[in-house]
Amino acid sequence: MTIVVCQFPCLEDNYGFLVHDDATGWTASIDAPDAQVILAQLAQRGWNLTAILNTHWHRDHTGGNALLRQATGALVIAPAEVGKTGPVDRIVSHGDTVVLGALSLQVIGTTGHTRGHVCYHEPEHGIVFVGDTLFALGCGRLFEGTAEEMWDSLTRLAALPGRTQVYCAHEYTLANAQFALSVDSTPQLRTRAIAVSAARRRGEPTVPTTIEAELLTNPFLRAADAAHFAALRRAKDQFSQPATGELFMPDDPARATPAGRQNI
Repeated sequence: MTIVVCQFPCLEDNYGFLVHDDATGWTASIDAPDAQVILAQLAQRGWNLTAILNTHWHRDHTGGNALLRQATGALVIAPAEVGKTGPVDRIVSHGDTVVLGALSLQVIGTTGHTRGHVCYHEPEHGIVFVGDTLFALGCGRLFEGTAEEMWDSLTRLAALPGRTQVYCAHEYTLANAQFALSVDSTPQLRTRAIAVSAARRRGEPTVPTTIEAELLTNPFLRAADAAHFAALRRAKDQFSQPATGELFMPDDPARATPAGRQNI
């Protein structure tokens, strides 16, 4: 069985993902940030959309559901909370399995960013779609859940095999790297931050990442416990990004921290 993951930018800083099973022709869209972009990607590849798998209810993840459903007949498979944005054909929660052709995706409940947030893990090929729970060098804001709930959710993801490819829903890595450097000074993080900065200057994505890389350099996964995580999350919420968008090392005398865009 061959699985193809097609990743493409959507909206301001979202990523869209199409997961295609060559054996059966089944195709799923992980979230639906922009229906027109997703339809164009499908047409370019000659794929027919089978299902939309939403991770949570926020509009930059569900805004394309209605048009995609109307244009393709795809089923909307999602946590119950997505029902407040439109019809859901199948409600899923932690421990469920979504079968798409020859693909079998395990649903991992990840309360924190929203109450009903879920992730989709395909263990055979070692991939996980994490929505806004885990980011490269970061994690999602706590809009609805508690720090303890988010810590439990991140712990579930951290337990996946280290080689697992992590598909995050936003390109936030450079901003996350700047905060990470303010609370952690390990050589591994500094090396990664420099590589991330160079990749973004070249216009390259920093997604996917891996569980192994996040365990090594992501301050939120490196937290000692839930209380430590909560303190880090509060600090990130109050952190101001450099206005230039460039990476500044903490020991760089030129480092400045005027208010910048706050990421989720």
